[in-house]
Amino acid sequence: MAAPGALRRCWRLALGCRASWRPAPPLRGRALRWASSSSQPGPTEGEGQVYLSQSCVKRLLEIAEGSEFLRLQVEGGGCSGFQYKFSLDTVVNPDDRVFEQGGARVVVDVDSLAFVKGSMVDFSQELIRSSFQVVSNPQAEKGCSCGTSFSVKF
Repeated sequence: MAAPGALRRCWRLALGCRASWRPAPPLRGRALRWASSSSQPGPTEGEGQVYLSQSCVKRLLEIAEGSEFLRLQVEGGGCSGFQYKFSLDTVVNPDDRVFEQGGARVVVDVDSLAFVKGSMVDFSQELIRSSFQVVSNPQAEKGCSCGTSFSVKF
């Protein structure tokens, strides 16, 4: 059985307070502050960035407790070959890249960054679900209708 804290984090990640949700204004070319847990220099022009929508920032600030952040990973699987995995985490590993905006942080490991560089992380709330999603992924050729899996461009 999962620990109560882990279940609480999963529910906070998946569910939102519908009464307080309002559509956020679109992100208009705002740059993110990039930070790294290692002593490596910041990203260069060829290195990837991950962007956060205003709704993502707002939701993360609502659900993250203390030093928690949103971790984005790419795993093999899903109906299109690869799938996005989101979780709340507190440990930044040496090979992680941290993308921060307005106090909200999204962390992506270097291997996953190759599949999501140039993407935007958004928080979407619909009648049947609310979730974090990767949108506008320039590395993805196509995705499935659920928005969780994708195939990469070669």
